[in-house]
Amino acid sequence: MILIKGSRVLDPAGKTDSRADLVIEDGIIREICPPDTLGGRTEAEYEQIIDGTGLVTAPGLVDVHVHFRDPGLTYKEDIHTGAAAAAKGGFTTVVCMANTKPLVDNEETLRYVLEEGKKTGIHVLSCAAVSKGFKGEELTDMEGLLAAGAAGFTDDGIPLMDGPFVLKAMEEAARLDTVISFHEEDKSFIRENGINHGVVSDQLGIYGSPSLAEDSLVARDCMIALETGARIDVQHISSGYSVELVRLAKKLGADVWAEVTPHHFTLTEEAVLEHGTLAKMNPPLRTELDRQMLIAGLKDGTIDLIATDHAPHSKEEKDKPLTEAPSGIIGLETALSLGIEQLVKPGHLSLLELMEKMSLNPA
Repeated sequence: MILIKGSRVLDPAGKTDSRADLVIEDGIIREICPPDTLGGRTEAEYEQIIDGTGLVTAPGLVDVHVHFRDPGLTYKEDIHTGAAAAAKGGFTTVVCMANTKPLVDNEETLRYVLEEGKKTGIHVLSCAAVSKGFKGEELTDMEGLLAAGAAGFTDDGIPLMDGPFVLKAMEEAARLDTVISFHEEDKSFIRENGINHGVVSDQLGIYGSPSLAEDSLVARDCMIALETGARIDVQHISSGYSVELVRLAKKLGADVWAEVTPHHFTLTEEAVLEHGTLAKMNPPLRTELDRQMLIAGLKDGTIDLIATDHAPHSKEEKDKPLTEAPSGIIGLETALSLGIEQLVKPGHLSLLELMEKMSLNPA
């Protein structure tokens, strides 16, 4: 048995935050006891005693949105390096996206990801694609993929532009009681992706990506979710207006969840001027007003999840000119610290509420 003695124990499910002793046996929490009682045992009865004085014990973090680039793009990352980064950041469960090479639109590739994930020290899950080949035209075998272990479905990285196809996908998801996650960027409004359309893009002499691209698809998919009863996740929300749309959809009764990344609640479009391509991502960093509206959405529960959208690229790729470099930023190792620095210390969320957004709700 292992004893974690006298730490601050956070239980977001039970909504408790207090000092306690934790007794762990065979990897299972057996008892949560009053502090400094040793669970009614002597110290000699424990194989290991961890002094938790001044420390926090909390559930493992869960990230529903990571890119481990495996199979096919492992020069950027692979399942094992990604899992190591996750563990370093306190994440014990992650959900990989389907935009690998080949895509996770078939059971064979899904099984590869899940089997490799079992070789790591954390729980590595994977979504499967909504559409075959990410073409947005033909549904994958969602029922078969669920049976093979898919955690849900997404064409993340490629927006689903065909409304009737999305309706059909949500109807199938509702039938199967599964979730679809949506990358909401209408490419018809975007000239150069990864940079917000605004004062910074004007300085750079490009048009960029307006929040309208996100808002228009969020509005569409919230209403389709309301119509179908499907459970959906609005991924990496970046626009304040999109927060308002999700808030309305929830009020109307839609089963809509929303996630925000640490980079979107921490940085603004100004970071592009300082960091160049390192601050280029889809959807882009937006304005300070958007950032504040994202934080407000976290505070009132409109935004349910903090997800990293951990998206590594090679240095050679990021060294390309701004309009040519790929979008993406890593996040697993810094997410918790950014949550504490940007949300807890300023008083936007309590540490227990942060654990709800980073562990309980994603789980």
